[in-house]
Amino acid sequence: MNTTNSSALFARAKELIPGGVNSPVRAFRSVGADPLFITKASGCRITDADGNEFIDYVGSWGPMILGHCRPEIVKAVQDAAVSGSSFGAPTELEITLAEMVIAAVPSIEMVRMVSSGTEATMSAIRLARGYTGRDNILKFSGCYHGHADSLLVKAGSGAATFGVPDSPGVPKDFAKHTLTARFNDLESVRALFAENSGTIACIIVEPVAGNMGTVPPAEGFLEGLRDICTQEGAILIFDEVMSGFRVSYGGAQELYGVTPDMTTLGKIIGGGLPVGAFGGKKEIMAQLSPSGGVYQAGTLSGNPLAMSAGIAALKLLQRPGFYDELEAKSAYLADGIAQAAKDAGYPLFSTRVGSMFCAFFTGGEVRDWDSAARCDTQAFAKYFRTMLNEGIYLAPSQFETGFVSIAHGEAEMDRTIAAARKAFKGL
Repeated sequence: MNTTNSSALFARAKELIPGGVNSPVRAFRSVGADPLFITKASGCRITDADGNEFIDYVGSWGPMILGHCRPEIVKAVQDAAVSGSSFGAPTELEITLAEMVIAAVPSIEMVRMVSSGTEATMSAIRLARGYTGRDNILKFSGCYHGHADSLLVKAGSGAATFGVPDSPGVPKDFAKHTLTARFNDLESVRALFAENSGTIACIIVEPVAGNMGTVPPAEGFLEGLRDICTQEGAILIFDEVMSGFRVSYGGAQELYGVTPDMTTLGKIIGGGLPVGAFGGKKEIMAQLSPSGGVYQAGTLSGNPLAMSAGIAALKLLQRPGFYDELEAKSAYLADGIAQAAKDAGYPLFSTRVGSMFCAFFTGGEVRDWDSAARCDTQAFAKYFRTMLNEGIYLAPSQFETGFVSIAHGEAEMDRTIAAARKAFKGL
């Protein structure tokens, strides 16, 4: 595969942009390659600067559930741009999208639009702290909620410990307010609450973990978190930046029948444009400025381009049978990849929730970060490079989720499965 132009662009970028990329997840370092520079996309395919075409399972890291350049969304953005791209003032579009989000997501009675998922989770945590008057928060190893200081924290030597910074630039005195438990382990959560009675403002969790690969919640896990928060007077926040409107129209909370107090959402509600949102019970959201004292603001929040794209996208997701069709496609692909590994005699643990899927390069079950971390990342890197050479574009990390869109057809999925067969035989 010729990558001359991408290589030249990457060389230029490294002189101007730290690491040559504007987000670390775009780097191919963990798979022993250089990133490809993309020039265009359509449906389920993307094309790089050298003219190589790939079947895309990254989907801009999730939001492209309808595929790239869906005509209805493109038209909505074009029509909005004619009237102005940003006003820094209210528009009716914000109300329309808010009504659609509130109607869809069980936990959301009021919603605030922002510009990114990181901004949404950061603001939701601040609001939870302000509402409860408590400082500590609880998160889970392997769950990523954006790059705000309080969330760049890892577990220490035990399962239930005070956090320590996971990045330079995060003060230890600040990070100590973040407690880290094990995903799918309710006992580690209960231990933290027992040791820090009356100090924990909220639990924030990806109801379907998507940032250590796709890890579904164990039976009773989400229900247990709901019970603990109710008993302890803490706020339960579902980070549905990935799972919202993807695993079902109402998100993971609709799929599993567990309603949090607050929810964060990401770019899928903007048709892939830069947008995020957080919402929840009216009594909590009413504490947000200007109706309450908890401050949050954003010049581009609710900008008309993203709102127009989001309205168009959510209308398309409401089409009867949409999620049934997406479920069938996703099952076909994930099952095909798992069977390819089995036929090659290669140990693989396959997971899927709706159109989120992952192939873990391990023979053991993956339930949390500790079990995910045992994967053979070198084998994944080789698999990734083979798939890329076969025209299949996957996330360049073992610990990321794959995404199926409604634009993926049987021909593309069969080609993907055939490429996987070749890749597994070469391991």
